[in-house]
Amino acid sequence: MRSVYLDNNATTQVDPAVVERMNDYFGENFGNASSVHSFGQRARAGLEEARRQVASLIDASPAEIIFTGGGTEADNLAIKGVALARQEKGKHLITSRIEHPAVLRTCESLERDGFEVTYLDVGSDGAVDPGQLEQSLRDDTILVSIMFANNETGVIQPVEEMAPLVRERGIYFHCDAVQGVAKASLPVDRFPVDLLSISAHKFHGPKGVGALYVRKGTPLQPQMLGGSHERRMRAGTENVPAIVGFGQACQLAAERMEDFVRRVSILRDRLENGILNAIEGVRVNGAGQRRLPHVTNISFEGIEGEALLVALDFQGIAVSTGAACASGSISPSHVLAAMGLPDRWIRGSIRFSLSRLTTEEEIDYVLDVLPGIVQRMREMAVSSSS
Repeated sequence: MRSVYLDNNATTQVDPAVVERMNDYFGENFGNASSVHSFGQRARAGLEEARRQVASLIDASPAEIIFTGGGTEADNLAIKGVALARQEKGKHLITSRIEHPAVLRTCESLERDGFEVTYLDVGSDGAVDPGQLEQSLRDDTILVSIMFANNETGVIQPVEEMAPLVRERGIYFHCDAVQGVAKASLPVDRFPVDLLSISAHKFHGPKGVGALYVRKGTPLQPQMLGGSHERRMRAGTENVPAIVGFGQACQLAAERMEDFVRRVSILRDRLENGILNAIEGVRVNGAGQRRLPHVTNISFEGIEGEALLVALDFQGIAVSTGAACASGSISPSHVLAAMGLPDRWIRGSIRFSLSRLTTEEEIDYVLDVLPGIVQRMREMAVSSSS
């Protein structure tokens, strides 16, 4: 049986070059980056080189990069940090209904603390309407948080159109770009956001490390208190091995991005077209909208997505029914529900997410086994209901 991993939006395989780079900082360069002696200074040098590599990937200044424990912490720091720093100006925030739980739960927490949050709808194509955003802006709005691309559908949001509408009114704009960084060009010198969240393990870096880009002059109240690490914005001894691995992953992503987009988009389209041609009662969610090159969310009518996931796993194929953070949840996808999909389509949805390691042979293997699995599951569903 083959082994095919198509759940790269959940996490990616760590690149061997990243592991090799990290190993130096588990071994010889193991010092605390805050220590003054030579051991500490070697660790500090590696950390600051990684900061430059992360900044370079998004055309930022290294001084605008704050290392975090991952994308979730970066989202929390951005949203709570700005909200608490700007609460005397107002207590109104805007986000969308399709955000990652790291954004939605943070906004809900602020609501319990007296803030007001407007949740923007999306159309059937999975995109936020910039006009609705503009109509929702108020004099007491202090922050807008809209993701770059959705983690379930891959639909790219019109951030480049929305951010100027926000910033020209003196309101700060946060973008959760965890799924977009390294898969699309996001130069913050031209991409008009104030804060941007990144996570290393989404592009062949280690888990448990991320970063928040904070444009110079953006007010931010730290959420982790203690020492003076990360310019007093994120206390705690830095995870230097993970950070240097993160930096290496950023450098590799920058070098390979053009080839990644070209090759993986071809494979994604091959997968989609093969499924649509071979199986009836199928829809691609977000089709026709700008999407990340490596993601497709497909609904299969008449079957349960969780059962299909298990059946594919028995054939060595790893996929997802949505966000990895929601694994085990019995609730339907909040993203597909926000797009207005009927329940029968939501329950039968599967997310395929590719990486630069995905091969044509792996896609063909999926196309070879998937139609038969779907047919058998539909026949079983009909027979059990009769």
